[in-house]
Amino acid sequence: MKTINGDTSNGLFKPLVLPCGVVLKNRIIKSAMSDSLGDGRGNPTAAQLRLYERWAEGGVAASIIGEVQCTPNYAEKPGNLVLHPNSDPKIFELLSKKGTANGSQLWLQLGHAGAMAHPPISTPKGPSAIDIPGLRCAALTIKEIQNLPAEFARTAKLAQQYGFGGVQIHAAHGFLLSQFLSPLFNKRIDDYGGSAVSRMRLLLEVVEEVRSSVDSSFVVGVKLNATDQLDGGFEECEALKVVSALDGTGIDFIDISGGTYFPGAKSSSDSTGSGPYFMEFASQARQKTSKPIMLTGGFKTKQQATDAMLLGEIDLIGMARALVIDPALPESWSDPHTNDPVFPRFNSRLEGGVTAWYTMRLADLGKDRASEDNQDLERVLQDYNDRDEERVLEWIDQFQ
Repeated sequence: MKTINGDTSNGLFKPLVLPCGVVLKNRIIKSAMSDSLGDGRGNPTAAQLRLYERWAEGGVAASIIGEVQCTPNYAEKPGNLVLHPNSDPKIFELLSKKGTANGSQLWLQLGHAGAMAHPPISTPKGPSAIDIPGLRCAALTIKEIQNLPAEFARTAKLAQQYGFGGVQIHAAHGFLLSQFLSPLFNKRIDDYGGSAVSRMRLLLEVVEEVRSSVDSSFVVGVKLNATDQLDGGFEECEALKVVSALDGTGIDFIDISGGTYFPGAKSSSDSTGSGPYFMEFASQARQKTSKPIMLTGGFKTKQQATDAMLLGEIDLIGMARALVIDPALPESWSDPHTNDPVFPRFNSRLEGGVTAWYTMRLADLGKDRASEDNQDLERVLQDYNDRDEERVLEWIDQFQ
């Protein structure tokens, strides 16, 4: 059997030393999800604290909290967390403490939805103005763009101050930094648009500012699309150029994923095909960087994860939905006789329904209760949307 650093059976459970010196106890990362468990005022809830405590207790090397906003101005959902100078330190410190149980790391994904900011609580803005069915936004001014690196850095510094182990800069899935990378959505003719080098300028400025604002032992990662999976969008050849550029920065890992959440776009997470996704791109990226590579998307079985590790192309396995089904999956997989998680099969492919099902299950996990075996995606989606509407009112009261 092929080995990785002498590990003949289970590379998944071999520690990894990141460039900053942090040691991850295994290779399984709970990748970022928009868990929508904030209280509508930018703060964590008791259910969110318990959820990340459960993942830590279950044996993950690290969990990443998705879509943590630097300001309340461009949130993806009203359930997002907002970490800025007016945030309550005590509740964020408690979250960091709960999520770092059992030797686990807890990192915040720094988000900015840009053109996809939730209209009821924001005025969406992206690199360029967009007016298409289901999506309309204005263009950011040059001053607004130039202010962004400092906003990201400020939140990273607060994250370190409140006890989190690191941050992930979100440049994937069609959110703001991903929009800047995409020639389909970035039509600027200034220093931040045009060539691939110019379109990646903002991302590299954010990375530099964040890295310089925190201690050298604080983890800084980047989530990057291999492809937008959109005609005329960000493609693999340009993604590899970004990987090469990131190799020269002080980041600690590159998390590879793909797809966008633009209206009508293909969602990799809802794919019925077998995973993992983007493995071929990860192999090409390996030739462009010495940074640890994390691959997120489509891992459903221990065999898939182990096989991917044995190839020697990637260093970390990013998982989300499998850890929603079994929050103690790393502990389960450490037993060779344990079965893989059993994923639900849905009769309906209602747009947004599957995502809503998994998101609502997170609330059950955070309350230590069994989920209903509810395959009625229409009802689940309605519950999900009703909860968002309630939190919109809280958000407006808090921030507007």
